[in-house]
Amino acid sequence: MKRRVLLCLMLALLVTAAGAVWGTAAMGASAKWPVASGKSVKKNGKLKVDASNINQGYFMASLQKKSSKKMKLRVVKGKESLTYDLNGKGDYEVFPFQYGSGKYEISLWENVSGKKYSAAGKVTLTVKLKDDSFPFLYPNQYVDYTKASEAVKKAGELCEGKKTADAYKAVQDFMTNSFVYDYVKAVTVKAGVLPDIDGTYKKKMGVCQDLSAIMVCMLRTQGIPAKLVIGYVDKNYHAWTTATVNGKEIFFDPTAALNAISAPKDYSTERYY
Repeated sequence: MKRRVLLCLMLALLVTAAGAVWGTAAMGASAKWPVASGKSVKKNGKLKVDASNINQGYFMASLQKKSSKKMKLRVVKGKESLTYDLNGKGDYEVFPFQYGSGKYEISLWENVSGKKYSAAGKVTLTVKLKDDSFPFLYPNQYVDYTKASEAVKKAGELCEGKKTADAYKAVQDFMTNSFVYDYVKAVTVKAGVLPDIDGTYKKKMGVCQDLSAIMVCMLRTQGIPAKLVIGYVDKNYHAWTTATVNGKEIFFDPTAALNAISAPKDYSTERYY
């Protein structure tokens, strides 16, 4: 009797362990997650920056105190610059060092009236990336997902046990076969709205930046560096993806794959995240 009980307990432990291993694979064993460790925090004016993990390809920024005013975060490296909206709640948001190693100037701008903004803080960071692909392996403000995101879980299911090229193809096929383009949102969405990964995945419907962000999310959690690219296609504002698979950069436009735009030819990059 005791032997039977012992065997049952051992079997239960094996099942639990197998489930834990499967769970790790389903979440993406190669997935990277940003952390505000507080080991290196820089403050200036109303701006707070957690620079603890800058060699991993990202920083986290927030206001030091809540504010009801509109806030802009400007990130400058040499001749390159990007401007983001920063939430007024005082919550950290993640931003990538997509232009690689070097000196970055991060400045906060506060709306004073109309379209006028005044300087509200500035921090300078010297970045030396451990790997140039790191900025494209973490979630950030434009490619925003969590461990609980359904797209993350699905990526684990699709790619479990697959080699890199096969995992990429599995995600690409999933995007092509599982989503439709949201023509209503395309004509009603307001300027400045960020991609909605969780909402779009739930509806299986979205506009170009939503669809591209989901694909990038799914690839990143499987250890495949991927970019959400925004620019122009045949003079129309648009978003698409690129990914690095076995050292080769692969272009893919989920919207075109759904036949939601007609025979695109000329792609011109403006920015990427």
